[in-house]
Amino acid sequence: MITSPLFSAIGAVFVPVQHIEAARDWYCRLLGIPANQDILFGHLYCIPMQNGLTLILDSKIFSEKSPSDAPLFHFNTQDIEAAYRYFQENGVELVSAIENGHWFTFRDPDHNLLMVCKC
Repeated sequence: MITSPLFSAIGAVFVPVQHIEAARDWYCRLLGIPANQDILFGHLYCIPMQNGLTLILDSKIFSEKSPSDAPLFHFNTQDIEAAYRYFQENGVELVSAIENGHWFTFRDPDHNLLMVCKC
């Protein structure tokens, strides 16, 4: 067996956004956290997540091309119905209803497809 120098963990997920300040405000509001981190190098905003992962909003990698039809990643929740209602009440663009009682998809303001899963 080959020993890898890599950890079996993902450190960060990049999300392409058009306007870094607007994206920072939207994601922080969605997650219920303060938008009190610095914008780095004029195009990066790092959001530390509970599991050690960092969500990195990056306006330098944004492309006008059509967004993917596959979710970039999913947020975890213990209450999928409450999460769905929260998104509805906050005007988030929902793409699907709750599927199989476990997940739904939505788009951020930059049209990235994301998901919420009951885990």
